[in-house]
Amino acid sequence: MKIMTRKNASVDLLNGPILKSMLTFAIPILFSGIFQQLYNTMDTVIIGHTLGDEALAAMGAAAAIFDLLTGFALGIGTGLAIVTARSFGSGDDEQLKRSVAASLVIGVCVTAVITIGVQFILYPFLEVLHTPSEIIGESYAYISTITLFIGVMFAYNLCAGLLRAIGNSVMPLVFLILSSLLNIMLDLVFITQLHMGVRGAAVATVIAQAISVAACLFYIGKRAKILIPQRKHFVWDKELYQEMLAQGFAMALMSSIVNAGSAVLQSGINGLGYLVIAGHVAARKLFSFLMMPYMAVSQTLSTFVAQNYGAGQMGRIRRSVKYSYLCGAVLTAVITLFTLPLAPWMVRLLSGSAETVVIENGALYLRVVAPCLMILALLNPSRFALQSIGNKILPIVSSVIELIGKYLFVLFLIPRFQYMAVIFCEPVIWLFMDIELLWAFWRNPKVLAGKQEEKQEVKV
Repeated sequence: MKIMTRKNASVDLLNGPILKSMLTFAIPILFSGIFQQLYNTMDTVIIGHTLGDEALAAMGAAAAIFDLLTGFALGIGTGLAIVTARSFGSGDDEQLKRSVAASLVIGVCVTAVITIGVQFILYPFLEVLHTPSEIIGESYAYISTITLFIGVMFAYNLCAGLLRAIGNSVMPLVFLILSSLLNIMLDLVFITQLHMGVRGAAVATVIAQAISVAACLFYIGKRAKILIPQRKHFVWDKELYQEMLAQGFAMALMSSIVNAGSAVLQSGINGLGYLVIAGHVAARKLFSFLMMPYMAVSQTLSTFVAQNYGAGQMGRIRRSVKYSYLCGAVLTAVITLFTLPLAPWMVRLLSGSAETVVIENGALYLRVVAPCLMILALLNPSRFALQSIGNKILPIVSSVIELIGKYLFVLFLIPRFQYMAVIFCEPVIWLFMDIELLWAFWRNPKVLAGKQEEKQEVKV
C-alpha cells in the first residue's frame, strides 16, 4: 500500500526505495554531525597547539561531564521528536502540533531544572572523577560556562530533531555549518587574542550554538509552519504528555546512563596522569569523527522507523534495519583501512603534542577500536529502532549493562592493566550489549508481525 507523500518532507521515507531514501536523508545528518563535532575539535586543536598538554588535559578531564549533559539534551530532544515523527507518518497534523507544544513545555521545564541544579555539583563531581589538582581549576572554568547555557544546547537539538521528524535533514546542516565557522573564528579570538584560556573555548561554543538556534527558529517560522503550534495546542492532554515524557526521558536516561559510564571510565583514566589524559582526549576526538557515519545511519533509522511505524508499515521497518547493518559493515571496512596506517599522524596533528606517551597511546586506541566499530554497527540501529517502535525499557537495559561493565573495568582491570584496559573496555562491553539488543529487536512481537509484509514487498 502506497502512503500519501507528505508535502513538508524533503525526503519521502514512507514510500519508494528504502536504501536510497535512507542514504539521501542520512548524508545531511552526517555532515551535521561532523560540523557539530568541529565545535569541540577546534577547541582541542587550538588549545593543544597554543596552550599545551596541561590545558588540553583540563578540557579533557571535563569531557565526561560535558558528554553527560549533551547526551541528556540530545536524548530528550530526539525522544520527543520521535512522537512528532509518528504523527507525521500517520498524517495527523493536529496531533503533530500538540506534540510540538508539549515538547516546548517539557523542554523549558527540564532546562530550568538542569541549569540551576547542576551548578551545585560540578566541582565536587570533578573531584569524584579524580581530576588532577593542577588542572581542576581550568576544568571547572570550562564546564561551568557550558552548563550555565545548557538551554541553548537543548534548544538546538530539539529544533533540529523536529525538522528531521518531518523529513527535513538539510536545513539543520546549513545552520550548523554557519555556526561552526563562527565557532572557529571565536575560538581564535577568545583563546589567542583575548587570552581567556579554556573558558574562551566554552564561550565560543555557546555563542555559536545560540546562532544555530536562531537560524532554526527563523526557518521554521518561514518554511516549516506545520511545526508551529497555536494556543489551542498547548491544552493539557494527559495521555500525550505521558507518552512524550516517557519517550523523551527514556532516550535521555539511556544517553545519560551511557555517559555516566563514560564518567566512571574517565575517573580511571584521570588516575593515569595528565599525559595519558591528553593522549586519550585526542584519540576520543578522532573517534568521535569516526562515529559520525554510524550515528547518521542510526538517527536516520530512528526517523524512518518512527514515520513508518505511524503509517503501520512494519515490513519497511525490518528491511531498513537490515540496510543499516549493511551500511555499518561497509563503513567499518573503510574506516579500519584508513585508520591503521594514519593513527599516529592523526593524533599528533590534533593534539599538537610531541610527547611519545600522548601519540603512542592515542594511536593504539584508534587502531584497536576502529575494527570493533562493527559491533556498534549492530548495536545502535537495533537500539534506535526499538525506541522508535515504542519499546522504552530494553534499550535502557543495554545502557545499564554498559555502566556496570565500565565500573567493573575501573575497579578491577584498569589498576592492573593501565591504559590497555581502557582501550579494550568499550569493545568488550559492546559485545554483551549486542546480544541483548539483537534479541530484543528481532524477537519483538511487532517486528515479527512484519515478517510476512517484508517478504511481499518489492526488493530495491
